Amino acid sequence: MKTETYAAIDIGSNAIRLLINDIDQNASTTEFKKTAFLRVPIRLGEDVFDEGKISEKKRQRLEDALTGFIHIMRAYGVSKYRACATSAMRDASNGAEVVSKIKELCGIEIEIINGREEGDIIYEAGRLDQMMDQERNYLYVDVGGGSTEIILYSNHQKIMSESFQIGTVRMLADKVEKMEKKRFKEWLKEVYKGYYPMSIIASGGNINKVHKLLGKRENEPIGYTELKILYQTLKEMSYEERILNYQLKYYRADVIVPALKIFSTISKICKIDRIYVPKVGLADGIIHHLYYEK
Repeated sequence: MKTETYAAIDIGSNAIRLLINDIDQNASTTEFKKTAFLRVPIRLGEDVFDEGKISEKKRQRLEDALTGFIHIMRAYGVSKYRACATSAMRDASNGAEVVSKIKELCGIEIEIINGREEGDIIYEAGRLDQMMDQERNYLYVDVGGGSTEIILYSNHQKIMSESFQIGTVRMLADKVEKMEKKRFKEWLKEVYKGYYPMSIIASGGNINKVHKLLGKRENEPIGYTELKILYQTLKEMSYEERILNYQLKYYRADVIVPALKIFSTISKICKIDRIYVPKVGLADGIIHHLYYEK
């Protein structure tokens, strides 16, 4: 058996993540095993969506975290990695400058990817198609801090995809444009007309947490009614009450509410009652992409 160790760095609007996988290969099978995962809630989006750029303080925190990631990857014997940045870095007026400085100081080359590429990479993680029934249509929905990526699948084929500047950190900062909200809803209405009935396959840390809070078993879908009830319940609580009553981490207790609102809106407009949560993300997709690219 041959084993390789790959890593993925996901630089999002809410947090940055390091995922390390051992990939075991023999003549007939390939197995991806998670050996380490680290999440640092830097929230680059707080600066970007409010001031339009990444502050020096946030840049320094990003540099510190990535420097730590380098040492961890060395300790695990990582042979190949890829670092991708999403919505906040895309929107930052100094995003390219920050990427250049990070490469100079840390040696990490960051790729700023667009929303559609982000969705495609996550699909490469391989668990989404396993959940699809050929008799149904599916919306793959990834809710991040700065944007929401949606891909429409029918008969296991990608029909269309769209990225919306609507995300949890952006919503908390009240920086979502009215025209973008309108475009989001109109796009969903058109999809509903042509592809009803549908189910959602959802990704992102918030929906993973919702799946756990609702006591769901692996591969058990979330229903629209229970999603809506949880949304209304958490919405009416204070930040401190969510932490106390639901044991939410401080970095999750605020963003989970706008995430639930996004999923509830999609479910309501498209009359969707099943939300599947395979618990894969951009980092998983990056590692699979690196392996199959090789």
